[in-house]
Amino acid sequence: MTTPQIALLALAIGVLIGAGICGLILLAYRARAEAEAETSTTIPPGITDVLLSMEDAACVVDASGLVLATSHAAELFGIVSGSTLENQELRQLVRTVRSTGASETETMRIRRTGTTLDPRLVSARASAVGARLTLLVIRDVTEQERLDEMRRDFVANTSHELKTPVASVSLLAEAIESAADDPAQVRAFASRISAEATRLGQLTGRIMSLSRLQAADGLTDVAIVAIDEVVAASIEAHAIQADSAGVELARGGDRDIWVRGDAQILIEAVGNLIANAIVYSPRGSRVGVGVRAAEGVVEIAVSDQGIGISESDRERIFERFYRADEARSRRTGGTGLGLSIVKHAIHRHSGEVRVWSRPGRGSTFTIRLPRIDAPEPEDISRKTKKKRTKKAAKAARARTGESV
Repeated sequence: MTTPQIALLALAIGVLIGAGICGLILLAYRARAEAEAETSTTIPPGITDVLLSMEDAACVVDASGLVLATSHAAELFGIVSGSTLENQELRQLVRTVRSTGASETETMRIRRTGTTLDPRLVSARASAVGARLTLLVIRDVTEQERLDEMRRDFVANTSHELKTPVASVSLLAEAIESAADDPAQVRAFASRISAEATRLGQLTGRIMSLSRLQAADGLTDVAIVAIDEVVAASIEAHAIQADSAGVELARGGDRDIWVRGDAQILIEAVGNLIANAIVYSPRGSRVGVGVRAAEGVVEIAVSDQGIGISESDRERIFERFYRADEARSRRTGGTGLGLSIVKHAIHRHSGEVRVWSRPGRGSTFTIRLPRIDAPEPEDISRKTKKKRTKKAAKAARARTGESV
């Protein structure tokens, strides 16, 4: 073998040995990186920023359950960076994800820190973000559960309430048919059918009003509203009812108070309180409507001298279809929706409704709304002009036979 051949052979052997050594070094580095990944608790880049921008409670925990990073909302559930994940259900969820490697979602109830309220219903999702790290996202779905229950109850209660007048109308129609030869009986049954139809119409209208107030959309006709007009319109709408019941309506308090909202909804809310006060007041008594302006707040109080409300009923009177006096409500045609409409209407205006009552002494319902400064005269002029334009358009539609 010549000298050049020996040199080339040696070079080839050196290249092979160098390649082998490089391969061993690369394998060693890879094994080292894998070992570090297995034992590393370093949070991957970007996850901390994502956590800080999340509205849901979220955290990153290691294999021992130590919380390494959290979102702001995580503190509500007692999850703090540097502490151990205490909830056993959450710890079990993390262990399941670490053993399977797949994301898992479970629904559970967790009690918030520092409160005695009922546990919150949450949807917890865990995902692996490393060999030893797990991302845990906790979404509070308590409100969604409450809304679903309200929707189911509303449908069930509405179906039940509608069955009564519908069944009554059906039976009365059969009674009229069987008493066709007795004019007096026909007139009596027809009068009762008319009363049931009126009650059915009122119930349907109030259900529609409540559904609109509970819809996700906000108020659609927001404007500057004079409380004087709201109170005057509400009293005027129930003057005949008060005269028939022998109840005096009195108005007092501050004047020239303004709020921002939907005038028609506010008139209906105050009117519902006046109507209830009249129904539950004895003949010869008085129902008062007072307005008081405080700093940043206007209060509209409707007081009666009626039978009052027991403490147990006061906790439920704003529920849909709840009637404190079932017999009286049925007798007077009450739907059990008036106070529920008041509550939702005032909440839509960022206000609240308070109630004071003593059995045998009467009740006072107080609406509290955010007050605004009195508008400029030109703003009032524009409002009046707009109202007149709407009335003219409505009258024109009525003359042409259009639905109003």
